[in-house]
Amino acid sequence: MVDLSVRVGSVDFANPVILASGACGFGRELSEYVDMSTIGGICSKGLTLLPREGNPGCRVAETASGMLNSVGLQNPGLEAFLQNELPFMTGLGTRIIVNVAGHSTNDYQKMVERLGAPGTPVDVLELNLSCPNVTEGCMTIGATADGVYNLVNAVRSLTDKPLWVKLTPNVTSISETAHAAQDAGGDAVVLINTLLGLAIDVKTRRPVLQNNTGGLSGPAIKPVALRMVQECYRLISIPIIGVGGIMNAADVIEFMLAGASAVEIGTASLLHPAACAKIIKDLTAYAEDNCLEALSSLTGELKLW
Repeated sequence: MVDLSVRVGSVDFANPVILASGACGFGRELSEYVDMSTIGGICSKGLTLLPREGNPGCRVAETASGMLNSVGLQNPGLEAFLQNELPFMTGLGTRIIVNVAGHSTNDYQKMVERLGAPGTPVDVLELNLSCPNVTEGCMTIGATADGVYNLVNAVRSLTDKPLWVKLTPNVTSISETAHAAQDAGGDAVVLINTLLGLAIDVKTRRPVLQNNTGGLSGPAIKPVALRMVQECYRLISIPIIGVGGIMNAADVIEFMLAGASAVEIGTASLLHPAACAKIIKDLTAYAEDNCLEALSSLTGELKLW
């Protein structure tokens, strides 16, 4: 029997595959096609204190080896989530991660107080300091080491639940913001969120997205994500969750070798609803073929020249 389980800080996962925020909503639609209890965890779409309609107009555009999105954190708000969505998610039989977003430090504090209260059926809070599709909060907070440190420090004392800090790649030094997250009490960092990009319609001579720019995801960003995971693994001591262009089991293994303890799958599950199930099956086969007793032994085993 192959042991696919991994440990991220104080939290155990049955396997390293987690559904990324924004790619699966709250799991309702995907649960019709996939046994969610076989997935390591599910991360909710980005939540804000009050409901958000998101950005207007065209919000998704296909690009070479990827996609741009500028959804703009459309979500029902905290109260509707607690009343309608969280009870459903807790019945899925997998780890529950809630992605927390906000316009200000006060927003994040209120969210963490409610979601991170003792007894709330949430395993992890993922602090979204990296969404590029809103004009306030998120990436504007996470763009500097001081911003990351101050935000994480401001919420750390409000909950005993693990805090994962999702960082933006749209910075000069990812290691500086990762260090700031660690120094402020973050339990893990999530690398990476989308790269800021632009698609142009040559007929209209306008951006395809009405928001003009959007977040680039998919295979196109995988080399950037791998480099950042590997860079941070050598410099910080808290776990790393790798995300960015993971489409198959080989991609997962690459991220683990680079230093990730677990991974999040986004665009792949939009293309193929059962992508995570296939990846988990193929990870088992890889471990058996390579005589691995525990898949977690791959983390950080990259041999640099």
